[in-house]
Amino acid sequence: MSEDIKKTISELHIYEKKLLKELEANPDATPNRIASNTGMDIKSVMSAAGSLASKDIIEMRKDVQMIYSLTEDGLKYANQGLPERKILNVLAEKKQIPMKDLADEAGIDKKETGIALGWLRQKNWAQIDKGVINITDVGKDFAGKSDVDEKVLEHLKANADGVKLFADDLRDGFKKLTGRKNILNIKKETSHSFKILPKGEEILNVGFEIKEQATQLTHEHLKEGEWKSLEYRPYDIKAEAPVIFAGKKHPLRVIIDEIREIFLNMGFSEDNGEFVESAFWNFDSLFQPQDHAAREMQDTFYLKNPLTCDLPDDALVKLTAETHETGADTGSIGWQYDWSEDIARQSVLRTHTTGISTKHLFNHEPPIKMFSVGRVFRRETFDYKHLPEFHQVEGLVCDKGISYQNLLGTLKEFYKKLGFEVRFRPAYFPYTYLSTETEIYLEEKESWIELGGAGMFRPEVLRPLGIDQPALAFGLGIERLAMIRYDVEDIRMLYKSDIKWLRELPTVNGVEL
Repeated sequence: MSEDIKKTISELHIYEKKLLKELEANPDATPNRIASNTGMDIKSVMSAAGSLASKDIIEMRKDVQMIYSLTEDGLKYANQGLPERKILNVLAEKKQIPMKDLADEAGIDKKETGIALGWLRQKNWAQIDKGVINITDVGKDFAGKSDVDEKVLEHLKANADGVKLFADDLRDGFKKLTGRKNILNIKKETSHSFKILPKGEEILNVGFEIKEQATQLTHEHLKEGEWKSLEYRPYDIKAEAPVIFAGKKHPLRVIIDEIREIFLNMGFSEDNGEFVESAFWNFDSLFQPQDHAAREMQDTFYLKNPLTCDLPDDALVKLTAETHETGADTGSIGWQYDWSEDIARQSVLRTHTTGISTKHLFNHEPPIKMFSVGRVFRRETFDYKHLPEFHQVEGLVCDKGISYQNLLGTLKEFYKKLGFEVRFRPAYFPYTYLSTETEIYLEEKESWIELGGAGMFRPEVLRPLGIDQPALAFGLGIERLAMIRYDVEDIRMLYKSDIKWLRELPTVNGVEL
């Protein structure tokens, strides 16, 4: 006897031994038969069988059969006939029926007429012409004989306890009935069978004794002296313990908290803003013309409730309008169009967090260091790199003497704290000048990846807000950063309930939280 078999036998539970012995005597025994013969309950039998199967001692087979019977409606149709049969019976005598008289003539409920007509046409028993139902030659042929679905109804009526299989000549009728509602009851019947595998045969050849075993030593055992005669079930101290998956933050939450901590450590304060915002703050305050493509319905979610939002201070609105139309005193000629308050009042789901920055500038006195992290919404098509809802980070600094060099230095420090080497290249954004895009270097891919945009707010943005000092702003998308951090190719993966991926995912620099 090998040590492996000896060890396996010593670790078998008494229920496993009873089941194995029963299968040796009755190879075709069912779980209920085993339960009856051994005195175990069915739950214990199935638990023991599963344990033996996991050890390759037996094979456990599962067979699922469907049992079909008639519902209350199905029995009514079996006794009284299907709705289309009732109509056919009348047509066989009268040859045609006006549509308006159908329910009365056939003696069917008006609710059934639509279904009945559909099946009449599908079976080609009748045709409808100018509001009159006419019998067809096929209908005349079936006037005196049952269709295949009617034969199935009779068969199920005669076998009230249910039918598992249908003869070949009834299968087409069964398919027809499954296409109708509330006619068939379908119940699953599951059965199990067992087969002893070679390892089980070897265990039985070696043999074992069936007797009660203790799994722990109790006070009563010691007090009464029973411990002397007890047989203790051995256990494997080298057995693997179950894997414990402790709770942890979602990967997006980890990055959001990391970014928030970086901003706070750099002396920034946080502003959150609102999901629902006026077109004024979302677009107009950023000197974005009212005929800009980004404002179209295919790019922006406009709301019906509330349909509009209140505009801010009248002086701000008036100066914004002048800036759009003529440039006001900014040195610009503006966009040369008639600015509309009605368009500015439209309510939208914010398309970016930059509107938070302009509102913050209007409501606070410089010097300002502010950041925001929040969801934004755009009418994007779902694909591997686009979602209609995602997160955006915004940083804002406003003070005397702030320059483009300060912008680059702030960006370099911010991305350094995120763990990236950065470089900058010129870019264009409607509401900043000068503008830049930030690229980070990925060593594993040996390439530079664009991650965010930044720039100095234009005078056309700042002057209407009452700001006469320079302001820099920068932002990035959290989902894009997460895809890089976690090596995800499809952005949708970040929102899937894939518990295996979430459990196994390292969350901070490869270290599991």
